[in-house]
Amino acid sequence: MKMIKVQTGGKLYIAGEYAILTPGQTAIIKNIPIHMTAEVKGSPEIKLFSDMFDYAVGMTEDNNYALIQQTIVTLFDYLGKSAEAMPPFELSITGKMERDGKKYGIGSSGSVTVLTLNALSAFYDLNLSADLLFKLASYTLLKMGDNGSMGDIACIAYDDLVAFTSFDRPKVAKWIAEESIQEVLDKDWGYRIERIKPALPCEFLVGWTMQPSISRDMINLVKSAITPEFLAETQKQVLICQKALESADKETVKTSLQKVSDLLLGLSSAIYNDKLKALKAAEKGLDVIAKSSGSGGGDCGIAISFSPNDSKELIKRWQEAGIELLDLEELA
Repeated sequence: MKMIKVQTGGKLYIAGEYAILTPGQTAIIKNIPIHMTAEVKGSPEIKLFSDMFDYAVGMTEDNNYALIQQTIVTLFDYLGKSAEAMPPFELSITGKMERDGKKYGIGSSGSVTVLTLNALSAFYDLNLSADLLFKLASYTLLKMGDNGSMGDIACIAYDDLVAFTSFDRPKVAKWIAEESIQEVLDKDWGYRIERIKPALPCEFLVGWTMQPSISRDMINLVKSAITPEFLAETQKQVLICQKALESADKETVKTSLQKVSDLLLGLSSAIYNDKLKALKAAEKGLDVIAKSSGSGGGDCGIAISFSPNDSKELIKRWQEAGIELLDLEELA
């Protein structure tokens, strides 16, 4: 019996976090090569297993497996088939994107949704495009009441460095409640996903604080502080940063990301906890720009370095501050 294996990576925000929750805002999001793996094979009946839990299920409703089950239902609805009409499979998902029970903060419900769709796309030979993957995964999460920006899904579905412009999620959720899946998927949702091809030789580094951020609590705490000025200035700097990456303008990449970092700091002091302050301060005197990533308050920060020697020094400083290097890769 043929076993199919697929992988899905993680994601981290370079710029535009928090602002991206507002429709029409843009964020730059980087794919991270730390993977979750799905294995799928034919089976007498549908069987689902995730290493997050110590038991397997079928399609009988289960709270822990609700996201995976709903993703499968979405795909079958899209195909216009009932579960009974489709060849059954056994799906196993591994790779928790954590260590010793502490999450890295690079994965998300989006990772699981895209991974499940990728696995079944391969199993049923569907060849889903990155854009359709994005729409099906977002559809699933919106149907379940998730109100995240869906930027993580854009990055994970495209498995690339992307500029994502967010859409009006309540509007699309209303369509989902009232119209067929085909009608909803055929509509223009108003988002934009662009692959970014940096022309600038530089290294991208991820530092893990080993302190978990409670993203939902952080977002609820900070959301009320978001102002039109914060949104306008963040949007301006994100677009400047994207252009600077594509046109190899090193100094502008650094100044735009510094401004985005300052805007986040002005939004809430909770975003830069002590470990993230140390991660940022480690750039001092180096040809490097560092900042928090995502909701802040823990998890990971990122840095872009324009000198391999400075990357080494940054990693050393991070280690001294109790920050672990999770990823180092060429950005160009």
